[in-house]
Amino acid sequence: MTVNKESLTAHYRPVIPSASTSAMLHVTDVRPMPSVSCGREPVSDALYEGFRNIDAVDPALYEHYGVKRGLRNPDGSGVVAGLTTVCDVHGYRKGPDGVEPDEGDLLLRGYSIGDLVGAAASEGRFGYEELAFLLISGQLPTYAQLADFNDRIDSRRALPVGYLSLFPRTTASTSIMNVLQRATLLLYAFDDDPDATDPQHEVDVAVSLLARLPRIAAIASAAYSAEANQSELSIPPIEPGLSMAETILRVLRGPEGYTREEARVLDTMLMLHAEHGGGNNSTFTCRVLSSSGTDPYSAYAAAMGSLKGPKHGGANFKVGQMIDDVCDHVADPSDTEAMEAYIAKIAAGEAFDGTGLLYGIGHAVYTLSDPRAAIIRRYAGALAEHKGLSRRFHTIEAIEDLAPAVVSRVRGTSKPLCANVDLYAGFVYDMLGIPAEMHTPIFAIARLSGWVAHRMEELYGAGRIIRPAYVVPWASTCPVYVPIADRAGDEPPLPAPLAQSSPH
Repeated sequence: MTVNKESLTAHYRPVIPSASTSAMLHVTDVRPMPSVSCGREPVSDALYEGFRNIDAVDPALYEHYGVKRGLRNPDGSGVVAGLTTVCDVHGYRKGPDGVEPDEGDLLLRGYSIGDLVGAAASEGRFGYEELAFLLISGQLPTYAQLADFNDRIDSRRALPVGYLSLFPRTTASTSIMNVLQRATLLLYAFDDDPDATDPQHEVDVAVSLLARLPRIAAIASAAYSAEANQSELSIPPIEPGLSMAETILRVLRGPEGYTREEARVLDTMLMLHAEHGGGNNSTFTCRVLSSSGTDPYSAYAAAMGSLKGPKHGGANFKVGQMIDDVCDHVADPSDTEAMEAYIAKIAAGEAFDGTGLLYGIGHAVYTLSDPRAAIIRRYAGALAEHKGLSRRFHTIEAIEDLAPAVVSRVRGTSKPLCANVDLYAGFVYDMLGIPAEMHTPIFAIARLSGWVAHRMEELYGAGRIIRPAYVVPWASTCPVYVPIADRAGDEPPLPAPLAQSSPH
């Protein structure tokens, strides 16, 4: 079923000329960076390169002092940093000999992600809002509770009066993730009591952001396209009753419209990205900030900054580039010998970006399987066949099937590897017509409900500021302070001339 395109087209209207928004633009600072304006003379070497003599710590010292580098145990498992009832990311079992690989599962408030996604699919409805309610409240909603939750989200879809007059001037950026962070912080200014941390205010802010962030991100993306095409930015009016997925597609796809099936696939992606435990980098960032008692806008904006990183949410972009590269070098994905040979070249650092990394393969927790990858693979296959992109899908499948063994052979490691959700996520977004710059923002929008649950657990459960310790390995060999006049290679400055006295 296709959304009524004629009706959608009729309701579109230019609301902001493209020249009036600076979203996704690069603004050049006429004052260059100090390394340019002042140059890189030898006298600046200590400033710019002194860290090399002190910051590089001998890896053996971590073991000597019993420090868990990256908050990881020697067997790769995570250091326990707290207790949570929000989520369990299961990927291995702890045995007498250490970590034992196991099939992956993702439990949200005790419910398997497969069951949650499957229930929504079997009933032909959207599931993200139900999942968000579950994460925030701790229980599955009744029909009445879910309808009330959706009504509350609808009530906050519209941006504050005056917001768009400020928003464009504060969003100059080459990254929508950066735009989303500043847009979140800007909403702080429109909150009558932004620093309140009582439960009612926390839920109100969460509902507001769930309502507004999809539209803000989509507007930023549409503004970028409008500027690139020298056209006017057209944004559809708010339509009550739409799901999160439909709201995103309604702005991004414009008068072209979208099918319900496409919206359901995006809804599934939102569900898969909604929550993934308290130890992932962005959620832990949110918990650290929340433990200080800071406002919700600051905590969620910081989490977005973490998610942007290429080692976290930004990884899906590299996956797409890698798949393009494989498709360019292997004509037939069913040619196992050719696929294995090229994957081996990537793993050896002889192909693609030279890093030796197989993006989308391997995970910090999952060993034998990532349940999210297994779910999205089914949707990706069906959509790829419909879109005429079966060859690319089969290339991704071949990477998933062959890469773990090839990487282990090339690197000489026995660590179990499996495909993670990023291997398929970017491909699905591409098929939905979602531009690359929106892939990670959609991840952030989906993950918001998980951040909310963990923030509230930190505020009302743990209730203690997070403050781990760091070991100082040179504590017994502290340097002796040397007066500036006695420091080697230094010339005292010439005395400044005395100021001339003005005659009275």
